[in-house]
Amino acid sequence: MADIKPPFTAESAHKKVKAAQDLWNTQDPERVTKAYTPNTIWRNRDTFLQGTDEAIAFLTKKWQKEKSYRLRKELFAFTDNRIAVQFWYEYQDSHDGMKWKRCYGLEDWTYDETGKMRKRQMSGNDVVLGPDGNGEGRWFVEGVDVNQVEITEQHW
Repeated sequence: MADIKPPFTAESAHKKVKAAQDLWNTQDPERVTKAYTPNTIWRNRDTFLQGTDEAIAFLTKKWQKEKSYRLRKELFAFTDNRIAVQFWYEYQDSHDGMKWKRCYGLEDWTYDETGKMRKRQMSGNDVVLGPDGNGEGRWFVEGVDVNQVEITEQHW
């Protein structure tokens, strides 16, 4: 992912977003954090962290909670070294009786000259899927390409 460097074009920004999507879908904290600067700064909802070690610890804890995680990111806007994305992901919440949930949100990314992310801000909201979290209405079911799911205006 670091081979796509600023300044971004519409094409390179789109590729950067999809590369990030694919990387996060590995659910491998060590691999994911290689796309960030060693002193990366994150805000994820109400959590603030800095540096690779804190990012790895955060992602490890995240994916211990968020089972069956499937994510889609779409380019929202970009400038020379910044990208904004909207995203949707679904997961089973291991801290809430394995209820299926979907998170809707936006991210703001800032990159250094090498193409590594130095700042990541995420705002997201979770909704329970189906009666009692049974997953009714899931988009990203097993075997479905997350990029092929139609996401309509009501979910923007």
